[in-house]
Amino acid sequence: MNGAKLTTVKDAGASGVALSESPVRSKQARGKQPSAISLFFQKYNILPSILFFVFWELFSRVNGMVKFFNPNFLPAPTSLLSEGWELAKTGIITDSIISSTIRIALGFVIGSAIAVGLGVIMSKFKTVERWFSPILNLVGPIPSLALLPLFIIWFGIGEFPKVLLIAWTTFIPVLVYTLDGFKSVPSTLIRSALSLGATERQIFTRVMLPSAIPNFLVGAQVSLGLSFSALIVSEMMGAKSGLGYIIVDARNYFKISNMFIAIILIGLEYSLFSYLLKLVEKRVMVWRKGGLRDAIEK
Repeated sequence: MNGAKLTTVKDAGASGVALSESPVRSKQARGKQPSAISLFFQKYNILPSILFFVFWELFSRVNGMVKFFNPNFLPAPTSLLSEGWELAKTGIITDSIISSTIRIALGFVIGSAIAVGLGVIMSKFKTVERWFSPILNLVGPIPSLALLPLFIIWFGIGEFPKVLLIAWTTFIPVLVYTLDGFKSVPSTLIRSALSLGATERQIFTRVMLPSAIPNFLVGAQVSLGLSFSALIVSEMMGAKSGLGYIIVDARNYFKISNMFIAIILIGLEYSLFSYLLKLVEKRVMVWRKGGLRDAIEK
């Protein structure tokens, strides 16, 4: 009985020590927590971009003193910032960003939607795939720069040929990756669903579509960069607004600073669209984990 009491006292004492140490540990844990700035840099991963512009600034300053080449050919980011602010006051940058964003969004969505629809049909009907595959292999490698003059002749100078060119550039990669995703669905999953009494529609929505989504998102990410290339090419011919138009106008008047401003804005807009795609990927594929980083315990 006394031994039991002693054990109880010891346990109470140990718990009391643990309780007294817990505030100290919690304070230490709070002290080790990263700051809000550190969390911001980790979340958005903008430190490499900042270091890139810092290096650019330093190199431009050194080049201005040593004269490796003409300093006007590579302006410093700080001078680009001031000149960009003056250009923004005229409203050109705002109009160009809005025009380019509308074109890329429309073309990308239309091209992706048609690609997914055709990918579903081609995966379901082998005859359709057999007829369409040779045609797509024939016209798929044609660069957008070669198609734009033809689109302008057919449809005139307007928004339609620009959006069509972006949609076409988006269409091919998304179709290829989506079709591969549907073909890569494990047959065991389909047989298991059939044995459980799933209908054809349920197999498509519950088995095939979730399995093909990762491939579709990879194709969307690949086609996004190609779509921006098509956007700039289309705005360089027959456009009166857009980031590509700023580059052409700067070339005509030898405004190198304006060229760099437009190039940086293109990169920033692409980064924004790419980030949005990654957000969609995280939302849609919360179940997806794998790779070396997830395999190693931290």
